[in-house]
Amino acid sequence: MTDAALRPIRDFVGSARFAQALSVAAIGTALSTHLIRSLIGWPGLLAMLACLLALCAVSLVARWRAVEWYGILPLTILVFVGWCAASVLWSTTPTTSAIRVAYLIAFAVLGVYVALMRDTIQIVRAFGGVTRVLLGVSILLEVVSGILLDVPIVFLGIAGDITTLGPIQGVFGSRNLLGFIALIGLLTFIVEWRTHILSRGLAVASITLASFCILLSGSPTTWIALAVCLVALAAIYGLRRVDPATRWRWQIGLLAASLAAIVTVWLLRIRIIELLDARADFDVRLDVWREASRYLALNPLQGWGWVGAWPDSAPYLWIEFATGRQHLSALSAYVDVYFQVGVIGLLLFAALIGVALVRAWLLATGRRSVVYLWPALMLVAITVTSFAESFVLVEGGWMLLIVCAVKSARDMSWRDALESARVG
Repeated sequence: MTDAALRPIRDFVGSARFAQALSVAAIGTALSTHLIRSLIGWPGLLAMLACLLALCAVSLVARWRAVEWYGILPLTILVFVGWCAASVLWSTTPTTSAIRVAYLIAFAVLGVYVALMRDTIQIVRAFGGVTRVLLGVSILLEVVSGILLDVPIVFLGIAGDITTLGPIQGVFGSRNLLGFIALIGLLTFIVEWRTHILSRGLAVASITLASFCILLSGSPTTWIALAVCLVALAAIYGLRRVDPATRWRWQIGLLAASLAAIVTVWLLRIRIIELLDARADFDVRLDVWREASRYLALNPLQGWGWVGAWPDSAPYLWIEFATGRQHLSALSAYVDVYFQVGVIGLLLFAALIGVALVRAWLLATGRRSVVYLWPALMLVAITVTSFAESFVLVEGGWMLLIVCAVKSARDMSWRDALESARVG
């Protein structure tokens, strides 16, 4: 084809509208993997993922000159993913580990693409639109299953318990994942409302929808994460109102108060669990963590090799046999990372979340725009939820972490700060 014939194609794939549509498609795919697998299976999901990656590559090439390539990825992401890739060398299931590392990298690439191509306000709008549709479809299918037909939708994992006020699963396969997505949606809708992206009526309807999903999910983890996020939101608004010259003192005071709160919650954990009626959920997690600790002693430094969601192989089958339940994870991202890539991987993962959270928090408290609240609130939700769930290690949760980490790093880069100080 001649250059003149290729020009319209280049203009199309290099346009902002194409990047917008591709970003929404990537976010929608990442957050609805359970629904996609239920409808068209793993081959269909992998084909969609391959197409998205190919389109992202084409879009990046077409917009090459418009992208600021310096400092694209935080070092914490590169080092953590690199360590996961290296774990293939000592993994007990090297083939599975290699495939799962590639899967991890694929969603990381999608997250990087979204963070590079879209502004934060555009990312908020994209996540808001996708979560609104998925939560709406979830409630609709729950109504069809539990009220109109009064039969479960087995292939989607919908039990149809909406008539008894839950727990419901929606299109996500589990109540806890529905609760997590609903929490992400609720916080996103609040930011959309405060930035005037949505009309008042749509904002109220969206917030009501997300709150309804959180309530019916019956997820204790989501309730705890929601409480922490609301406290964080109040703290951010408080810090934004203090004198910038003394803000650092308030930040230190807030950090000390947070540490004291964590210690208090730990001391009162049994009482809190009873108040949330989460004793059964906690006992399940405790059984998994206890069995995992038995095998951690064999490979404490490097772990058993990265696999993401648990495969049907040892030592994961041994843990499932000992607990009498089938598990897809260790029911804690931190325990999962420790088990799979050892104490080194755990420290790298903690650094990834911690550095991203600090950057996002400083941006949220120091910048006037409300949109900077979104990465900070997302990372707070991820940090808290990861104590009792492993969503952040796979698919949509992992992509969300990458988006927030990359956007925070590009808005507050230590390398840029050091370079400015050196030049000055």
